[in-house]
Amino acid sequence: MRSGLIIGLVASVLGLLSGQPNQPYLRNQGTATQLIVEGKPFLVLGGELGNSSATDMNYLQPIWPTLKSMNLNTVLVPVFWELIEPTEGIFDFSLLDSTISEARKQDLKLILLWFGSWKNSMSSHAPAWIKKNQERFPRAKDDKGCSQEILTPFSENNLKADVQAFEKLMQHLKVFDQKQQTVLMVQVENEVGMLPSARDYCPLANEKFGQNVPTELINYLQKNRAKLVPEFLKIWEQNGFKSNGAWEEIFGKGTHTDELFMAWYFSKFTNAVAAAGKKIYPLPMFVNAALNRTGREPGNYPSAGPLPHLMDIWKAAGTAIDFFSPDFYNPDFKHWNDLYTRQDNPLFIPEHRFDKTVGAKAAYAIGHYGGLGFAPFSIESTEEPLNEPLGKMYGLLAQMSPLIAQQQGKGTMDAVLFDKDDTEKVLTMGDFVLTCRHDYTLGWSPNAKNETWESGGAVIVQTDDSEYFVAGTGVVITLQPLDRNKIAGILSDEEGQFSEGKWTPGRKLNGDQTHQGRHVRLPMGEYAIQRFELYIYE
Repeated sequence: MRSGLIIGLVASVLGLLSGQPNQPYLRNQGTATQLIVEGKPFLVLGGELGNSSATDMNYLQPIWPTLKSMNLNTVLVPVFWELIEPTEGIFDFSLLDSTISEARKQDLKLILLWFGSWKNSMSSHAPAWIKKNQERFPRAKDDKGCSQEILTPFSENNLKADVQAFEKLMQHLKVFDQKQQTVLMVQVENEVGMLPSARDYCPLANEKFGQNVPTELINYLQKNRAKLVPEFLKIWEQNGFKSNGAWEEIFGKGTHTDELFMAWYFSKFTNAVAAAGKKIYPLPMFVNAALNRTGREPGNYPSAGPLPHLMDIWKAAGTAIDFFSPDFYNPDFKHWNDLYTRQDNPLFIPEHRFDKTVGAKAAYAIGHYGGLGFAPFSIESTEEPLNEPLGKMYGLLAQMSPLIAQQQGKGTMDAVLFDKDDTEKVLTMGDFVLTCRHDYTLGWSPNAKNETWESGGAVIVQTDDSEYFVAGTGVVITLQPLDRNKIAGILSDEEGQFSEGKWTPGRKLNGDQTHQGRHVRLPMGEYAIQRFELYIYE
């Protein structure tokens, strides 16, 4: 351990001398936020392991080749509180160390998911010595007074125990990994939320609910009133923008206020855990949310997590959490991402149902939103990794990563995402209008007659006045100058590959592949990068 501490100290000194943080960190470029690893922007082409896969190295060992074959560069791995602190005050990081060491062998990075006090709302991964002592570590209660499998966020003992465990994790991680920077970020807790009631009714919670809304929250609301999310602003406005009183006095009676109340205390708790860890090793830290569905009342979904309508509450409670992330198990991909990118919140998708849409969605999240990265859940579950759309798209995005990093936040990059219900998007990039459509709109493919269409998607980058790169599948692009009195022509179109940021051209596509200059096309199912150059004639 002494040699590890010396290595950690040397790494810290070198980081200070270089003027750069000696760990992965977040940096702004234009309108985008980038993850910087070893001094360079890093795009997370990730996948999240099934929750139990990382609990047994023998089980995990044969999975690594599957992950590599899908062109992943990052794996999201849970860290279970019950496994690292099975006995109070006695820690065991052997499983984590083995996972980190194996990731290094595979040239993969890791993002750790702290399954501490809460995982999918419940406290299923708290240690047995926590679970068995309800008097010392109280639980949340529903509106009938029944105890839940949820540690209450109102208990100082609960918070202290979680903080101490997380501090030990970050201390160990700093010593074991700061030099190599295998671990890029940490998710603090997992899908925090209240079920089956909208709020906690334990005695500690009831006492807080009857007290005045904390001054810290009121001050934030008043200072940021002009930029509060509209859903939240409406609630406050309906009660006359009151600034003094208990929760129901300021926000009205109803489950919506119960949820606001819980969001504040969940966020205060989670921020305290994150802040304690950052004092030791300040990796980027985020919190994820299980998304609610339209029409459901708080308590009928994991209420009070970092959902878009609660983002102001979560932001007001502290600054240790760097961003909030959506977990996707519903189809409204664009809608939720639009909500999560308000208020300059960087988009990172740590969990998405592993289906055939994820390849196109990864390209869209990164290209359109300038996302930090993407990661489907249970990534090891595929039986045909070489045929997964995700792996093929990740292969393209890996090639494009230097170009994407260069262009993020500058207004020179966008992306498209299509299915049968959403077939067209018009982009204005430079002096040209690019009308992008699903490949099946051409009608040439027999699959165009299917009831559903495969997802098509592509990233489009403008690199010069008339030069563009497009990477993806299932997209056709027609072109028009901004000056509608003139005509855009395709001067050249070529396939090719990037290697370490350098473009190597391949086939020339100015004939049948462009329909004799009518369009640029990435046929559905063919994953490729094309460079095309335009010109204008009358």
